[in-house]
Amino acid sequence: MPQIDPAFVATSHAVGDLTLCHVRLQDDARYPWLVLIPKGEGLREIEDLTAGDRAELMEEIVRVGQALRVLGEALGAPPEKLNVGALGNVTPQLHVHVVGRRRDDPAWPGPVWGFGAAEPYPADVLAYATETTRRALDI
Repeated sequence: MPQIDPAFVATSHAVGDLTLCHVRLQDDARYPWLVLIPKGEGLREIEDLTAGDRAELMEEIVRVGQALRVLGEALGAPPEKLNVGALGNVTPQLHVHVVGRRRDDPAWPGPVWGFGAAEPYPADVLAYATETTRRALDI
């Protein structure tokens, strides 16, 4: 496992590992939000992955999206739409955000990035959200 950028450690919580990616729960209770970080040194762009790893990344994005739907339902806010983004403008280590969105979320219909301050999960909800996500991903 490569070193994880400290920005991820400060803003998210480890869920577990899939075949290609380390999965983290973004610490913002306003949205069900998972981050996939492909394992590999020096990865910055999707094009840095092999063709096989790019295909695996897509499969893991779909799998994480399904888990986000389970998580959102468990938290009482099932996603109506999934947003997927590999931005990396602030944190260059290759990562993919998968965010569950709803018409009644605070940033709708705009992007979640830069919209207000994150609302960290209370400890009990964080534990429940992490375990729910692990079960949904079977990890």
